[in-house]
Amino acid sequence: QVQLRESGGGSVPPGGSLRLSCVISGREPNIWAMAWFRQAAGKEREFVAALNRGGQITLYGDSVQGRFTMSRDNAKNTVWLQMDSLTPEDTAVYYCAASSVVDRSAARWSNWGQGTQVTVSS
Repeated sequence: QVQLRESGGGSVPPGGSLRLSCVISGREPNIWAMAWFRQAAGKEREFVAALNRGGQITLYGDSVQGRFTMSRDNAKNTVWLQMDSLTPEDTAVYYCAASSVVDRSAARWSNWGQGTQVTVSS
């Protein structure tokens, strides 16, 4: 299968930016559609963004549209999530996921990383 390792989380003030990374390893790391989800304390896992394996099709969640940008470099087996204009409502554990299809539902994603904490606070 595939292994996913996120990094780049941290604590930033409102209005700040962070860039999350997810390194993909294992068998055929570039065949997967990739996504970012997040889960705030006491809430359900929320769709953030997804890319098809070629990077031509990108979906974003309504709450991050226009502020977050997802990208991938298949030569580096890496996907990124650039997060700008962060607000306290963006505070969550952010997870990288891989699947054979692009979908907004977490149930359709079969491979998950361990997550990285993002905290937005003054």
